[in-house]
Amino acid sequence: MAYLIVHHTVEDYDQWKPVFDGHASARKEHGSKGAQVLRSVQNPNEIVSVFEWDSIENAQAFASSPGLREAMQNAGVIGRPEVIFLEETDRQPA
Repeated sequence: MAYLIVHHTVEDYDQWKPVFDGHASARKEHGSKGAQVLRSVQNPNEIVSVFEWDSIENAQAFASSPGLREAMQNAGVIGRPEVIFLEETDRQPA
């Protein structure tokens, strides 16, 4: 499994979330298998999103897509997001 982690700050979480939700179909078309959204307890406008992806190549293509840049601008993302691509190497039982 491939993963894409995005860490960024937004102007307003309540403004950001509907744009994020509305972009789900574009993520799915590019191979996203779903996402988990987390936000900082100390700053609710600091967000970490963890996406499962069908391949690293598709995750990288999506991350560099103009549609994603436009969605982030519309959602009020501040500054440059930190983007990390990961591949699963091992899974341990709970």
